Amino acid sequence: MKPKVYIDGKEGTTGLQIYDRLAQRSDIELLLIDEDKRKDPMERKALMDAADIVFLCLPDAAAIEAVGLIENPNTRVIDASTAHRTDPDWDYGFPELSAKHKAAIQTSKRVANPGCHATGFISVVYPLVAMGLLPEDALLSCFSLTGYSGGGKKMIADYESPDKAESLFAPAPYGMGQTHKHLPEMQKICGLAYKPVFVPIVDDYYKGMATTVSFHMAQLTGVTTVAEVQQKLADYYAGAAMVTVAEGTGTGKVFGNAKAGKDTLELIVSGTDERFTITALFDNLGKGASGAAVQNMNLMLGLDETTGLSV
Repeated sequence: MKPKVYIDGKEGTTGLQIYDRLAQRSDIELLLIDEDKRKDPMERKALMDAADIVFLCLPDAAAIEAVGLIENPNTRVIDASTAHRTDPDWDYGFPELSAKHKAAIQTSKRVANPGCHATGFISVVYPLVAMGLLPEDALLSCFSLTGYSGGGKKMIADYESPDKAESLFAPAPYGMGQTHKHLPEMQKICGLAYKPVFVPIVDDYYKGMATTVSFHMAQLTGVTTVAEVQQKLADYYAGAAMVTVAEGTGTGKVFGNAKAGKDTLELIVSGTDERFTITALFDNLGKGASGAAVQNMNLMLGLDETTGLSV
């Protein structure tokens, strides 16, 4: 019998992207709600209770409310919102971080899908801390360039309007108050004593993300060259299905949309033996959202984690 899957919030950007990845698959059964009932709590509840896997593609408060509607103890949930990413009762959906993370996802009833900017930062910092190269009390800074699709329907409409404001043609740093919703997730998952200084930047292209963390070699222990850092990361992620580390060390340009349309993430180590950066290059709608959610679903269903994904 095929596993039944329901997407609560299919009309949003993340929900639509998940639907696009699942609609052509023959190994699952997608449960669809009637258009005129998509905001009916009882109809949604019935579908969630009938499903083996439920994706929540909703605002935080609505996601919490949706979880409360589920009565079937066998229904398993993947929440794409921020609501449960630091909740100890939920498993964090980033299987490449460790064998423990992957095993937890495979058996979990409740998985919190990572945030897009957080995915980039955590992919860089978590292994450095886990390997003992970077102390937990390190003071870090990060800037993260993203396409406008991550801002949802209103932002997409603003950027794609024929009358869009002149300012939207330029890169726009935002969240300048250092209260971005991904910061608690970045700190907790990496086990850091302090939140990083974080500057997200949205630009005039549809999708793709380049998240860069800056380091002084003096911050690290156990390595003295940028080549050693690159090799340590390559060894850490060896065998990972959706995360790779670029060979050698980069010195040229990195384009934010280079991974658009892919569900993978690539780390690029660049710089000198004194100062260097590590950039996570991925699609904010792929490994940064919907692709990661489908990868987690595959693991929860005992399937190859790359099934239905663009690698």
